[in-house]
Amino acid sequence: MERSVNLKELKDPVMKHASTDFVSIYSYNTVGEALECIRTCQTQSTILYFYVLDAENRLVGTIQTRKLLTSALDIKVEEITTKKFIAIPHTATLMEALEFFILHRYLAFPIIDDDKKMLGVIDIGVFTEEMFDIEEQEQVHSVFDTLGVKISEARSKSPWSVFRHRFPWLLATITSGTVCALLVGFFEATLAQSLVLAFFLTLVLGLGESVSMQTMAITVHFMHHSLSQSGWYFRALRRELARVFLMALACALIVGLIVIVWRNDFNAGLIISSGILASLLLACFLGVSVPSFLHKMKLDVHVASGPLTLAMADICTVIVYFSLAAFVLSR
Repeated sequence: MERSVNLKELKDPVMKHASTDFVSIYSYNTVGEALECIRTCQTQSTILYFYVLDAENRLVGTIQTRKLLTSALDIKVEEITTKKFIAIPHTATLMEALEFFILHRYLAFPIIDDDKKMLGVIDIGVFTEEMFDIEEQEQVHSVFDTLGVKISEARSKSPWSVFRHRFPWLLATITSGTVCALLVGFFEATLAQSLVLAFFLTLVLGLGESVSMQTMAITVHFMHHSLSQSGWYFRALRRELARVFLMALACALIVGLIVIVWRNDFNAGLIISSGILASLLLACFLGVSVPSFLHKMKLDVHVASGPLTLAMADICTVIVYFSLAAFVLSR
């Protein structure tokens, strides 16, 4: 296990912490020759990815373990090589390498010089002492989240820096709360007709926030695996809406029955249950859409998704809840 670096070392050259003990697979070899090379190599490092080099030791691509193991032995390695790869330049600092890990979420990166010759490999073990199985993806992502905190600490050492980094997102909560208060004021006449609606507003808002945050967390996790696949957003949205619909229906029926039994008010029960059903489905939509949009805009998904999703969920819940109330009570 490699020693975990401290914050002071993040300005070091990346090659100072890289390993030069890696397995080379050459594009002109057959799969059989590549496998034989892997079996006979004396490397002491953990093999996370296979990097393919040409005759001049220049990095030309990567190869998936599954593809290497399942391909015919007489096929050339270059035929099954993925030409798209991400490498860290040898001039980078350890801080810049850390940003590569956080942005792309790989477990290791090759380091190349100006001629694309491979000089070494740096893996995630340099930055964390946590042991994890690479098959346990949830634990892997928690490691990346830890790295995100570490790089944030490295950049924001003073209280003022932390304040400037975090306070703008708290303003989103203040803004959404103010907007919600103003919206409730617009529906003052509706509240006067059925005061019980105010009693359950906090409950409806809390359910919407819970669903939006759960869906957002699942979506961010799903994004790590599926961004390269076309149509991933619609698959995620369809899957989460189907799951949330059952939960929303159950919550709506339970709360609606409570209102009817407690207040003997069918209209209020109908309004609150319908509001819960509609607001939870809308919160689910926001939980999938907000992080997707932020990623599209190349913004920090982890930092911004939570405050923005909660703010939008609260505002939309208030609008839907009282709009339904005004519609039902006006009939």
